[in-house]
Amino acid sequence: MPAKIVKNPRRNAAKKRTHGQGESGELARYYYKGNRLKQLRAFVATVKLGTLSRAAESLYLSQPSVSLQLQALERELGMALLERRRRRVNLTDAGEALYELARPLVEGWETLDRDFEAKVKGLQAGKLVVAAGTSTIQYLLPDLVRRYRERYPAVHLQLANVTGKDGLAMLREDKADFAVGSMLDVPNDIAWAPVHHYDPMLIAPRDHPLAAKEPLELQDLSPYGLILPPQRLSTYRLVDLVFQQNQVPYKVAIEVGGWDVIKEYVALGLGVSIVTGICITDADRARLAVRNMSRWFPQRSYGVVMRKGKFLSAEARAFIDLIRPGLLTYRDYDESGQSAR
Repeated sequence: MPAKIVKNPRRNAAKKRTHGQGESGELARYYYKGNRLKQLRAFVATVKLGTLSRAAESLYLSQPSVSLQLQALERELGMALLERRRRRVNLTDAGEALYELARPLVEGWETLDRDFEAKVKGLQAGKLVVAAGTSTIQYLLPDLVRRYRERYPAVHLQLANVTGKDGLAMLREDKADFAVGSMLDVPNDIAWAPVHHYDPMLIAPRDHPLAAKEPLELQDLSPYGLILPPQRLSTYRLVDLVFQQNQVPYKVAIEVGGWDVIKEYVALGLGVSIVTGICITDADRARLAVRNMSRWFPQRSYGVVMRKGKFLSAEARAFIDLIRPGLLTYRDYDESGQSAR
């Protein structure tokens, strides 16, 4: 028969004091500090994604667990960090201050192993996700990608072909390291550094009446059908805005995606188009009439798009340095920004 174990209250009390569970509360403080990273991860995820449910899903936790971590964090810091509303949460002033401090810490912790390996061994491994539109991938990025692959062949490079709206969503959800493209409106939580600038161009068949007309006025385009990208894209909206502001009527003959397709349809005599100079090649100038329209339409600038406060990996910094060395010295990249979603 096994011996009966008799509990000694005094011994147990002494043991608690030895391990810091007595009046000093050392174990309690140690316990909460050990969980601080979990609390900060829950806090950062909630702010980035806007709701407790989405934060819980991203962290593979239940919504009550995330809520408890946020409550514990507010209780320990002694102030409210979030204003909980029906559909989403908003930052208090204290919450915004903490978010600015916590975000790089949390993101740096999550990429610590990869960044350490890159620091010690160089960029011998890792992954880089760049979001960009079709025209950027086709005309702007090829030389950059070639140079990057030559220098860092072991890095898994993914180019996500997305619209501007979807690219911003990827940045906010940390599904892309950064984006390269053009922007008309820059949200408060996004930083954009333009690098390349292109004039707007009218393209038409070489024997078209607009090919040699001097001077070329905006109203001269009215009788001819335009071939434009779909309405959801920024180019269509920009063209529409210019015609509306100048009170000049216009008509769209064809909506179709892809600059190469548009150029081909123009060459076939199916209409004329307003395109960005980024897509005009020497071969295009040989078969099409190309007229500069910067008098009427604004330049389009292409550059690096990032979420403010984003902690960049070594792989991302190396690629951006190829675009323009020292581009990351812009202060906006180090600032936090409220989500504009």
